[in-house]
Amino acid sequence: MSQTNLENPSFHPGDRRFGAVNWLGLKTLALRETLRFLNVWTQTLLAPLVTAGLFMLIFTIAIGARRGDVMGVDFATFIAPGILMMTVIQNAFANTSSSLVISKVQGNIVDTLMPPLSAFELVVGYLAGGVARGVLVAIAIGLGQWLVLGIVPAHPFVALAFVILGAAFLSALGILAGVIANKFDQMAAITNFIVTPLAFLSGTFYSVEALPPVLYQITHFNPVFYLIDGARWGIIGVSDSAPLFGFTVALGATLAICSLAWYWFKIGYRLKA
Repeated sequence: MSQTNLENPSFHPGDRRFGAVNWLGLKTLALRETLRFLNVWTQTLLAPLVTAGLFMLIFTIAIGARRGDVMGVDFATFIAPGILMMTVIQNAFANTSSSLVISKVQGNIVDTLMPPLSAFELVVGYLAGGVARGVLVAIAIGLGQWLVLGIVPAHPFVALAFVILGAAFLSALGILAGVIANKFDQMAAITNFIVTPLAFLSGTFYSVEALPPVLYQITHFNPVFYLIDGARWGIIGVSDSAPLFGFTVALGATLAICSLAWYWFKIGYRLKA
């Protein structure tokens, strides 16, 4: 009989010895997911900043001068929050989805599944990395927009809340995509046909009031629209919908996606043989 069993006869193999939450394991997974992108910061932090700058430059030069004001602000100021939020959600999605797919392709996903981590702890650990990357990207782009355009957030805490919520929503969606995809081309298809349209067709570069009635109604079923619209209100003080309503919708969608990710981890869907 093992030393553990001698000291505690009621102990049985498989019992959790860490309490309700394995804090050490959770911290380790979150740290691993964070260091993954920090170790290649030129690709994960600097590159999104450059891409966001290029979007701003191209749209401002191409149509900014002719577009005029949108919702009472100049076009460059209007699209700045949308570009920031679009970049945040794309990077948050990439962090969790790439981590899972790379582990599955390389065959080392077992190293994540074998430690004594519950499904809840796995979800939170992966989310921590995605949210951290999203927030750091938002800070970098926000500083750039302040230096170039002089934009100071009108409601900074609201803007931060929507950034965190948006990063969490797309990080959870990235977990689902990483579980479903078994190859890089499958992940590329999910990114190109689902994530990118969600980001581009959610009011990033325009006010939804300009859309035809059918598209206007469809857009209001898209949680990403409320994330971008809420971030716009937090940064420049204008929005197409009520920020509180948008936050509620986005929070509900995030909890639903996180719950599904938890369930898939719990049953080992497409992860365990």
